Amino acid sequence: MTASTPTTPTTATTPFTAPATDERLERVAAALKERNFDVEILDDAAAARTRVKDLIPAGSTVFTAASETLRLSGIDEDINGSGRYDSVKERGLAMDRATQMTEILRMLACPDAVVGSVCAVTETGSLVAASASGSQLPAYAGAAPRVILVVGAQKVVPDLDTALRRVDEHCVPLEDERARQVYGVPSALNRLLVLNAEPHPGRATVLLLREAIGF
Repeated sequence: MTASTPTTPTTATTPFTAPATDERLERVAAALKERNFDVEILDDAAAARTRVKDLIPAGSTVFTAASETLRLSGIDEDINGSGRYDSVKERGLAMDRATQMTEILRMLACPDAVVGSVCAVTETGSLVAASASGSQLPAYAGAAPRVILVVGAQKVVPDLDTALRRVDEHCVPLEDERARQVYGVPSALNRLLVLNAEPHPGRATVLLLREAIGF
């Protein structure tokens, strides 16, 4: 199905849209590093766009999770439209979902690298991802050997309880609006993944931005 480029849904200002201060970002970075995540604090999406290119060798098989952060930053187009990488998303679109679904799911689960975002990151060092289909979660959780997560400053929350509230009260309504606009169907909070630590040092990189971007 072909859809026009969506606009980002908007809501009234909430506590979940304000960018975190540098002090809070440093606190998050320190907590994530203690849990074996590599962390870089970058000024903005343009810097993240450049850094992602540095982190993924040309020719790598890459899956981009559905993400407003990736779309708005241009990272999604860099990976899926540039020809620099073997795009799992583009390859999957050319396959028959009726006869090749198992192969598609394997590709999504274990690319060379998965690039995406999360709904929240806590000051205690946890990352929370939510999904309707769950397509990105196996790669995030451990199947992909390389994970890169681009996280806007407005996604910083104090703790896991607040992170789950951000998902339910802020992210889900916005994603539901986007899904209805682009696909003509509602979204749903079907799956949640909490990344509390990375057991394989060097596998996962979190690019924390000083600006707000995405949901």
